[in-house]
Amino acid sequence: MEPETPTKAHVVSSLMSVKRNSGKTFGQIASDTGLTNVYVAQLLRRQAQLKADTAPKLRASLPGLTDTHIQQMMEPPLRSYDPSILQDPTVYRLNEAVMHFGESIKEIINEEFGDGIMSAIDFFCSVDKVKGVDGKDRVVLTFDGKYLPHTEHKVEHMVSRLNLQKD
Repeated sequence: MEPETPTKAHVVSSLMSVKRNSGKTFGQIASDTGLTNVYVAQLLRRQAQLKADTAPKLRASLPGLTDTHIQQMMEPPLRSYDPSILQDPTVYRLNEAVMHFGESIKEIINEEFGDGIMSAIDFFCSVDKVKGVDGKDRVVLTFDGKYLPHTEHKVEHMVSRLNLQKD
């Protein structure tokens, strides 16, 4: 009888336990590995795939990671989210901010780049803490995504159509 494959929730719980037991912050792990703090969180939440050349750095930063953890993290993840997270005040406010500013952001992207979008695949994200001019703490979110232009859909560019015409 084959052992059961652990659920994503079980793997994430185990990975987050290793992080907690290390006493390190996402920022400290990021500094150790050369990754962004958000990407470290994505790795530990199984929202990103650990690359082979990064694995030794992550293991050095989090010695509690087992061979099984590393193997699990190197598998392509099932990128998903629990819909109830939308009720969390931080996530809710972030969604609210994107919805409120989204139309203006879209207009500026189109004005500066043309008709297109920001990639969420070729994308970097970080969270930083700064002091505002009033001395109060402020959250700085950086979304750094590759620009992807929309393309005109010409039949001559469709490989599947070209292959069908050869028959």
